[in-house]
Amino acid sequence: MAVTAGMVKELREMTGAGMMDCKKALTATEGDMDKAVEFLREKGLATAQKKAGRIAAEGIVKVAVSEDGKKAVAVEVNAETDFVAKNEKFQEYVAQVAEQAMDTKSADIEAFLAEPWKYDTSETVAEELAHKIAMIGENMNIRRFAQISEENGFVASYTHMGGKIGVLVDVETDVINDDIKEMAKNVAMQAAALKPLYTNESEVDQDYIEREKEILTVQAKNEKPDANDKIISGMVMGRIKKELKEICLMDQIYVKAEDGKQSVGKYIEEVAKANSAKISVKSFVRYETGEGIEKKDEDFAAEVAKQMGQ
Repeated sequence: MAVTAGMVKELREMTGAGMMDCKKALTATEGDMDKAVEFLREKGLATAQKKAGRIAAEGIVKVAVSEDGKKAVAVEVNAETDFVAKNEKFQEYVAQVAEQAMDTKSADIEAFLAEPWKYDTSETVAEELAHKIAMIGENMNIRRFAQISEENGFVASYTHMGGKIGVLVDVETDVINDDIKEMAKNVAMQAAALKPLYTNESEVDQDYIEREKEILTVQAKNEKPDANDKIISGMVMGRIKKELKEICLMDQIYVKAEDGKQSVGKYIEEVAKANSAKISVKSFVRYETGEGIEKKDEDFAAEVAKQMGQ
């Protein structure tokens, strides 16, 4: 019996297995749908769909940098438990995903998942993911990736707590030496620790600043109802400036500053001057595992009590 695309699609929807696996199963069972399902179950490939509803908020962030330091990528791959995140097979898989993402031309995750898997081009990235879900036994998700390229300098990286946080920093410079590489790593560590949202003030959306002005103006008028507009304006701008120092990497107080006052931008200028270099931190990427994902709040004592009651 000839295997049609419609049959492959139906089997995939029934089992959650990859397209190529479904085609192989149908071919091996001469188009018998029930036997094809059994075939996939026996090979552990029909379980991914059942696991897909589980919350995957653990996992790791992996950063990879090319040998010449000109190109780098950060990826986040999630799993359900921290136990699996520490599993060697899971970590090897995430490293492969990072290598795939290093060279991808895809603009988003959907396109990335549809790409041929570089380690076995007969299947897609999504199909390989389904295999790993079946093998490891937990829901997994390739959540996001970001590439940075810098021809006129290098990309620095930093990983915190074995992949809980991963940072890339784009450094444009006409001098590359150990001092400047150390500076770049320090800036990456700064981003990991203080969670900036922007590289510098120029990146901040003007609409955001205008909204903040409106909110802070009302606050200031409530605090000082008798103050004139000049005083209120001064209070508002002072508070916005303080807020920008907290969310813009270059304006943050450098965590290793001896005087507790030096900004990251001033620290970079100091290193540039000492090395007769022109240095600019153009951008950064900071990924933290599971950020923004609603995690399941599990009360294990209550769960055990519930099961005992049953």
